[in-house]
Amino acid sequence: MRNLIRQTFIVAVLATALLSRFVTGAAADTLRVGKADQAAFSFVPLEVGMQTGIFKKYGLDIESIGFQGSSKLQLGLASGSIDIALGGGPDLAFLVKGSPAKAVAALAGPPLLFVLVVRNDGSVTGVKDLKGKTVGVSTTGSTTSWLVSTLSKSQGWGADGIHQSMLGATPSIIAALETKNVDAAITDITTALKLQNSGEGKIVYRFGDLLHDFQLHVIYASDSLIAQKPDDVRAFLKGWFESIAYMRAHKAQTVDIAAGVLQQDKTIVAQTYDALMPMFSSDGKFNQKGLELLRASWVDLQVLPAPPDLSKVINETYLPH
Repeated sequence: MRNLIRQTFIVAVLATALLSRFVTGAAADTLRVGKADQAAFSFVPLEVGMQTGIFKKYGLDIESIGFQGSSKLQLGLASGSIDIALGGGPDLAFLVKGSPAKAVAALAGPPLLFVLVVRNDGSVTGVKDLKGKTVGVSTTGSTTSWLVSTLSKSQGWGADGIHQSMLGATPSIIAALETKNVDAAITDITTALKLQNSGEGKIVYRFGDLLHDFQLHVIYASDSLIAQKPDDVRAFLKGWFESIAYMRAHKAQTVDIAAGVLQQDKTIVAQTYDALMPMFSSDGKFNQKGLELLRASWVDLQVLPAPPDLSKVINETYLPH
């Protein structure tokens, strides 16, 4: 009897240890998630999922890290300092050139996020005034740079008809506009609405009017994360798209969270919510017409010598079923 009690005790201790290890391991699965811009509504779903406990439900702790533009975001991904990147569709070119990552989900389609804002001094009244002028963008190869080049081409001025100044994060871009170091700035609609409502700026163009079939934002996963923890990629995507569904069903709560993340007035954030929620993908499937547009544009803009085979850098197998 004494031996039986002793064996039962040992089994119980081992079971408890294994259970503790399992629970601790699940809680310790931290994903470092980088965002191309700390202050863009496009990436608010990450904080929504964190603050509502959605990612926790899937056994993930999220470390949110803001970057100053796509180039620096992709460098973070390539260097191994982040596991997941929330970036631009044009960033796919980095993967074609060898960046150690895969595009695992479409985040947003049409470029409703981005607008052109100018000073409210009459120096620029519309796109027609931008030929030969300078527009502030984030970084080389970024979505903002790509959009300005595409806009210039649509006006018949060629890819370089509108000059670009690479300025990094949104505050630097707006500061350059205010000090007249650039003639216009491409920025997120939240920042633009704040400038327009205060009388400091004026929105003169919305890039959603330029492109309807597009792949504005993409979720990237590092090759090392995919190889070592594929279930974490699946869990992250489940949490992400559940966060999108939550946002659509809970506007007031989403606006509260976004106002804190973006440090903006709730009235402006509510306007942003109404303008941008339609752009978010609900299932992560890529827009094939948008991808074809990117493939052709990379050649026109001399980013790549020929249209690439994107099937080598896109992997939809981790999407929720």
